[in-house]
Amino acid sequence: MIKQPTSRTCFMCGRENSHGLKMVWYNNPELNRVEADVTIPEHFNGYPGIVHGGIIAAILDETAGRAVMLDGDFNNLFVTLRLNLTFRRPTPTNTLLKAVGRLEHKGHKGMKVAAELLLPDGTVTTECKAVVIRPTGQISKSWEHEKKFWRVEDD
Repeated sequence: MIKQPTSRTCFMCGRENSHGLKMVWYNNPELNRVEADVTIPEHFNGYPGIVHGGIIAAILDETAGRAVMLDGDFNNLFVTLRLNLTFRRPTPTNTLLKAVGRLEHKGHKGMKVAAELLLPDGTVTTECKAVVIRPTGQISKSWEHEKKFWRVEDD
């Protein structure tokens, strides 16, 4: 598996974000998907013992979006245009979960991506479909300064 880069401030992967999840994604070329393990602390609950849906949405948004980097181009960054989630069952806090993302369609201006959040036994708790597009204007400009912090960290 090939480790993807992380940033310094992102809520999902930011190495320096004390409030973030510090997730790390890996390209799994054998299965043509991106994968990350995550344990979501209780302070991100919506109800006791159940992960808040907004946190799940953020995890799946990031995981699906990272599927565009399966080709190894880690500067191939996109932003989400549309995100549709289906919550299949409650997602427990303090449980090792696996987020899995894949590229479904590679278009000229955008891509269709998907992701799932899995319990240790492989049961899907939530799935998403998304459309991502290349960032323009201010988003691209704001990223320029941060690019030097976008890197693969040693384990």
